[in-house]
Order: sequence, then C-alpha cells, then structure tokens
Amino acid sequence: MDVIHPKCAGLDVHKDSVVACARLVTGQKATHEVKTFGTTTRDLLALADWLTARGCTHVAMEATGVYWKPVWHVLEGSFELVLANAMHIRNIPGRKTDVNDATWIADLLAHGLIRGSFVPAPPLQDLRDLTRTRTQLVRERARHILRIQKTLENANLKLASVLTDVLGVTGRNLLEALIAGEASPERLADLAHDPRLKASRAEFVEALHGRITPHHRFILALHLRQIDALDTAVREIEARLEDALAPFRAAVARLTTIRGIAETAAHVLIAEIGVDMSHFPSAGHLISWAGLCPRLHESAGKRRSTRTRHGNRWLKTMLVQAAWGAVRHHHGGYLRAQFVRLRSRRGPKKAILAVAASMLTAAYYMLRDGTDYRDLGADHFDRREKAKLARRLITRLHDLGFTVEVRAA
Repeated sequence: MDVIHPKCAGLDVHKDSVVACARLVTGQKATHEVKTFGTTTRDLLALADWLTARGCTHVAMEATGVYWKPVWHVLEGSFELVLANAMHIRNIPGRKTDVNDATWIADLLAHGLIRGSFVPAPPLQDLRDLTRTRTQLVRERARHILRIQKTLENANLKLASVLTDVLGVTGRNLLEALIAGEASPERLADLAHDPRLKASRAEFVEALHGRITPHHRFILALHLRQIDALDTAVREIEARLEDALAPFRAAVARLTTIRGIAETAAHVLIAEIGVDMSHFPSAGHLISWAGLCPRLHESAGKRRSTRTRHGNRWLKTMLVQAAWGAVRHHHGGYLRAQFVRLRSRRGPKKAILAVAASMLTAAYYMLRDGTDYRDLGADHFDRREKAKLARRLITRLHDLGFTVEVRAA
C-alpha cells in the first residue's frame, strides 16, 4: 500500500503512561522508534519535543476514556492529530502489548487507514461539559424525588396519588410541614389550597393518614436538602451557559423553530455537533454518528442484526425525548404524521427513532445552509402518495362490497 504520511507516530494512551511509536520512512525502508512517557504535563511536553525531533507531522491516538484529552491539548497546534475509534483499529488477537498497539496505530496512520473522530473546538468542549453536567444533575434530582416518594409510601402517605408533582408548591408545603413534625391529616390538608388541584379535601385527608416516624422525617429532610443543592447548581450552570452560548444565539433561535426542540434541547444540539457541518460529509453521516440508524450486518446474503448503532448517547437521548414531545402534540405536523405512518408497520420504538433522525436531518441542513425550518405539513405523505392512497381506498371499498367510479374533481 502507498505511504500517505512518511513521518508519523502512534500513541497508546493510558492513565499513567503513553507509549509512543515514531514511524519514519527513509528511502524504501520504514523504521520504528518506541519510547514510553509519563502523563504529567512535563512528560507530555517532553513527548512533543521527542516527536518534533523526529520530524513527525501526523500523530494518531485512541479515544481511551478521558485520558487522551490532556495528550491532545498538549500536542494540538504542533502536529496534525487524529483521534481513532478503538473499535475501528483493533489489532490481531493474541499479539497485544502496549508497544504493538502503538506500532499498529502508527502503521495504520502511515497508510491513511484511520478515520478521525469528530473533536470539537475548545469553546464547544466547554459547552459540552456544561450541558452534560446539567443533564446529570437533573437526572440526580429526579432520583431524589423518587426516593422521597419511596419514603412517603413506606410511611403509608399517598401523596403521589393526589398530587401530580410531589415537589410542586403544594407538595413542598406538605413535605416541609411533615418534616417540622405535623402529623394531623386535617391540618396538613389545609395546606392544599391550590384551586387547580383535582383531588377533594376528603381525598387529601384520606391520603395523608399514615404512620410517619422521626426516621422518615430525617430521610425526607435529607433528600430535600439535596434537591435544593442540585437546584442551585443547575441555576449556576444555566447562568454560565448564557455566556458560553453568546456566539451561537442565532443558531439556537433557528433550531428552536423545529417542533419539539426547546431551548435546552437546542443547547445540547449545539454543544454536541457544533455549527460547522463540514465535519460531517452528509446528513446520513451525522445520523450514523448519533446512533439513530440501523447497523449494517450482512453475510452470505443474509441480513442479521439491525439494532441501532452505538453513537453519541447524549445527543441520541435528547433527540428521542424531543421527538416524543413533537409527536404527542395533536398539531405535530409532518413529524407526527411520520410517526403515525411508521408506528403501524414498525412499532413505536422504531418510529420514534425515525422521527428523531428527521429532526437531526433538519438541524443539519439548517445549520449548514443557514435556512429556517419549514414544516412539510401533516398531509405531506398524502400529497406525495395521492395515487397510491386512492388505489388503496378503492380496494378497501371493493372489499366492503361497493363499486366505485373515480373522477377527477
């Protein structure tokens, strides 16, 4: 095979060490020089000097946890860096050592056989950290709410049966009264004075008859404090996001015109894929990278597993949630029509993934071309397949015993 990069290097990155292999081509012969470095900043600077002294122009490494990031930051700007997916560059089984891994990466890079992963610019990396941390904190808050409900059920207080949101205004007042020592169901029911509540006073009194102990009060107070701390942390992150998103305000405003995409979802989209779509050759590549398309596994003419590919789980989770929000709306337009059309044949899970892929496709072209979102309409498929729909309806009427004569309106 042709050598694309005559002077390059492969790095096998670990927590405390980096094994570097410099592959140097002189004439018709390729030589390998291997050296092990530590992962402190001083050692990584020594690695950069060692690679520069050997004239390396390209450096490849595996995406190993978070350990590749410090190496990337130190070498960035001095070399053409390539981040490889570990699944794409597996070596031959039975010959695995750190030195062999680094040599294998260097050989693949020299012949141009490594497809680089998408590594966002530093501002987007910071934005990713903020949006992902916010997602984790919101999930943790939801877990504490579930633990509060578990404690209430343990005390036989059926608060979740009469309140939609246990942590709403009424629920919070009731919880604080319980923690303060109030045990009378009648006095507790007096706190539920929100006119929007559907449960009657008698139902509240019955639901608040229980057996609450000091232990239950301690657990409830503990979880409430954790929820308050998480709420404070989320507000701090959102304030920080306001500054980090300043260069992307126009893109966020454009993305929120897609049905189902709220500001939070738009923030995640920008953080995960950025605004420069040149990193993805087509919308199909972006959908594959997000893990919203079936894998291709065919052998001997038989198609095997078609489960979705592993992709960016942060982006995929957000898009699926946004897709559910879009299709549940009665005026969901094209997205709801697509979901209803596919659900009858493929089931709701595959249908919602298709809707999420459509939303990501729209976001790709909107960010690439700077265009606004235009909904195709709930009757898009009817307009596109008018003749096919007419034939199907005529056949159905014939099956029901009717003779139909069709004329153009």
